[in-house]
Amino acid sequence: MIPILSVILFLPLAAGLLLLVIPRENVKTVQRVGVSFALVAFVLSILVWVTVAQASGEGSQLPVEDYEWIPAFGVRYHLEADGLSAPLIAMAALVIALALFYSERTVALRVKEYFFLFLLLETCVFGVFLARDLVLFYVFWVLGLLPMVLLISVWGGEGRERAAVKFFLYNLLASVAMLLVILVVFAQVETFDMQEAAQKRPYGAEQYFVNACIALGGLFFAFAVRLPSFPFHTWLSDAQGESSTPVSAVLASVFLSTGGYGLMRVALPLFPDQFYFLTVQVWVFPALAVASIVYGALVCLAQWDLKRLISFMSVVQMGFVTLGVCAASVGYAWLNGVAVLGEGQALPKPEATLNAAVSGLGGAAMQMFAHGVVIAALFFLAGILHRRTRTYDLRAFGGFSRRIPHYYGLMLVTGFAALGLPGLIGFWGEFFVFKSTMGLVPIFAFIGMLGVVFSAGYTLWKIVQHIFLGELDEGRWGQLQDIAGWEKATVWPLVVIIVVFGLYPTLLVDMFNTALTALLNGLL
Repeated sequence: MIPILSVILFLPLAAGLLLLVIPRENVKTVQRVGVSFALVAFVLSILVWVTVAQASGEGSQLPVEDYEWIPAFGVRYHLEADGLSAPLIAMAALVIALALFYSERTVALRVKEYFFLFLLLETCVFGVFLARDLVLFYVFWVLGLLPMVLLISVWGGEGRERAAVKFFLYNLLASVAMLLVILVVFAQVETFDMQEAAQKRPYGAEQYFVNACIALGGLFFAFAVRLPSFPFHTWLSDAQGESSTPVSAVLASVFLSTGGYGLMRVALPLFPDQFYFLTVQVWVFPALAVASIVYGALVCLAQWDLKRLISFMSVVQMGFVTLGVCAASVGYAWLNGVAVLGEGQALPKPEATLNAAVSGLGGAAMQMFAHGVVIAALFFLAGILHRRTRTYDLRAFGGFSRRIPHYYGLMLVTGFAALGLPGLIGFWGEFFVFKSTMGLVPIFAFIGMLGVVFSAGYTLWKIVQHIFLGELDEGRWGQLQDIAGWEKATVWPLVVIIVVFGLYPTLLVDMFNTALTALLNGLL
């Protein structure tokens, strides 16, 4: 039987190594080989998705590869794809393929190294989504920093070096915190296997509750930096603002998703009781979630640089991911009898509570997928506009709807998806998160809804009005050209996904819910 998970994991790396032996002057060959292998990786990701969907529907074994790697220390090469990881892998593969396709026509500096780093990054991202051993997860997590920091520092704008250093320091510090937690977890449970470690409950004894909260805080910090969550987000606008368009798209879409995935796959399962404590008893995690939503939206309202405005949209959207995980932790606590209610209050029925918890996690997963597609499309559209105008300053635009109507239509669909318009993909993640949060931690649902209101404000006022409405400066923009064919080929696949999954989210919801129900049941 073909080890499909190892094939999709290492195919991009193998393609990158192949590029290194192609002569530097054969630029077209390098580009075509890189894009072709990225497309093959996307096709394989769809195959993995279909395989997981069939296995889940039949109740059969999911794709798993589990071998000894470093027996002396109990480290295993353990890969597994389920309904949570398979759609995220497909999303990442598509965005990276489109980024390389876009780069084929826009990047001329050190093309071979550029494509190699992108393909190396793809392998690292796939590794994070597939790994079920904590050490293997950490290896891919940290290795992903190297290609990203080089892509920012070599192919970025004038402030690229400062942005790259800031990005690296933040994420390296977060990675060190994660490593320390992994080591203390191993000292407690004597295994690096994620599921086994979660079942053994590190620091599960009551007298070690504070220790467990500290360990969870270290994990949360590691994942919150990459999400990014307020107040650990300050590296993001510099990194995305100084990066080239394809790097910005992949950084926001793919790289940030690994942070939310880590919260759901690692932090909550390892320390569910402590997650509930820091959600309900202390209110740390949900407060940071709604702070990200509201603060990020207010910064977007004050921002006049289109690219940096889009970067702060990520802070808003990923705040919903954290909020959904917080709601799920409350549902778990009610199911497990950890929650303490006031006198006379009765716990909801277990079925309703489980559905609410799964809705929170499913909404968070849906939000990650939707954010990945929408934010990538927005960055590509911002880059397309910059290629024509040489500026991201919203105050320089106006009246473009008459000159570039096709571009206007694509931006409208994508922008409305970002603000959560029903019928588009961005609505469902927010809907399921609010549905769960309203039943489990309602005060934070109400606060988080302010972000939706502000999102409508900056989308309609800053993007739609300042770019497309008003009077056109004929002297400056009279010769502005509409979106080209190859640019349509970059953006349209994402727009199709935005509409299709917006109208029929069941294709995603069933996948996520099956995997996340199993995850929560494994904690009980």
